[in-house]
Amino acid sequence: MKRWLYLIADFSYGEEKIEAALKAGIDYIQLREKNISSAEYLKRAKIIRKMTEKYPTKFIVNDRLDIAMLSDADGVHLGQSDVPVADARGILGKNKVIGATAKTVEQAVRAQEAGADYLGSGAWFFTSTKKDAVPIAEETYRDILKAVTIPNVAVGGITAQNCEKPLSCGANGLAISAGILGAEDVAAEVKKLQKILAE
Repeated sequence: MKRWLYLIADFSYGEEKIEAALKAGIDYIQLREKNISSAEYLKRAKIIRKMTEKYPTKFIVNDRLDIAMLSDADGVHLGQSDVPVADARGILGKNKVIGATAKTVEQAVRAQEAGADYLGSGAWFFTSTKKDAVPIAEETYRDILKAVTIPNVAVGGITAQNCEKPLSCGANGLAISAGILGAEDVAAEVKKLQKILAE
């Protein structure tokens, strides 16, 4: 199975950088916005939806099932305090992608049983985009991978420099935000990560 490069994007980095990452060939893009109005969130989601039309990249909206539906995103990523996966699946049907955050084996098993397509687990390293993120132990991560069959994307402060750690545990992909969009040359950073993922 091809390992995914999954970009977590917000508009603070600017549309040019997001477009550059799409052009370079990321597999997924998740729009994650905090502290903005629903109207603004939807507006940004529609901009990303339009940008992704030219690329094979799947577009996921973080947390907000309503925004995912209204922007015709390819799916939604749900945290533990969001709409339950089973309810989202009931509304979205079987053709949309549903991701779920899982920090424990119990959460992972529950998400898979409820119909999640993939999991996101972390935080692997300190991350400036989520200051309250709790670090995940390697052992916990390996246990999560063993407990379920759906893909798992490692998340939290990941860069091309430190990504070998989650990959060596068996991660099916890397979810990266500042590690891509904070780079001077976004395309070069994406290519570097793609090379690591292909090895």
